[in-house]
Amino acid sequence: MNILLAEDDKKLGKLVKYMLERKGGYHVDWVENGEDALSYACGSAYDVLILDWMMPLMDGVDVCKSLRSSNYGQAIVLLTAKDSLQDKIYGLDAGADDYLTKPFEMDELLARLRVLARRNFAPRQLDVVRFGSFALNRTSRQLSRDNAEIQLSPREYQLLDFFLQNSGNVLTREAILNRIWGLGSDVSYKNVDVTVKMLRDKLDDSAGETIIQSIRGVGYRFEMDA
Repeated sequence: MNILLAEDDKKLGKLVKYMLERKGGYHVDWVENGEDALSYACGSAYDVLILDWMMPLMDGVDVCKSLRSSNYGQAIVLLTAKDSLQDKIYGLDAGADDYLTKPFEMDELLARLRVLARRNFAPRQLDVVRFGSFALNRTSRQLSRDNAEIQLSPREYQLLDFFLQNSGNVLTREAILNRIWGLGSDVSYKNVDVTVKMLRDKLDDSAGETIIQSIRGVGYRFEMDA
């Protein structure tokens, strides 16, 4: 299950991400403000969003309202210290599927996520994305070219999916590092460059055509139609 966690408390965010990945076996992207939460939710395929109510730039309730107004169908959980009945009603009326007050136990959050996973929500992004002679199956996380499977590491898959979501746009090394390794990670831009090179080697054809272009001093651009 793919989860987007939006929490501006660095200590709590790091702990929740770690526990969800370790105890739940989930893939978790973590952002620290509402604008990034909205951007990630609209541009990626997540099964559940976990949104802190009080965040900078845009609060969790406003993110929830914005997504629901555009017919976003995936599950949303609100995290907040607000524990009055009226606050809970307000959050649920904004479009949240569940509401968890702080402080909370991780086991309870995991249990609530299991319940949400059993429900039927709207379809996510296309399960299979085709570009050139390639096809990426988001469900099985498999890449194929002319029906021949190409093995991808978990990082390479995440990187390719991120490129596909941003085809034609320049992605900085910082944006890639934060998305693939997570905010606060101690890896360097060299890790980004090595992972990009490994993915590029698997995508480039024998004629030397490349669909991942290096933008000197900035980052990379993925051309889906190359």
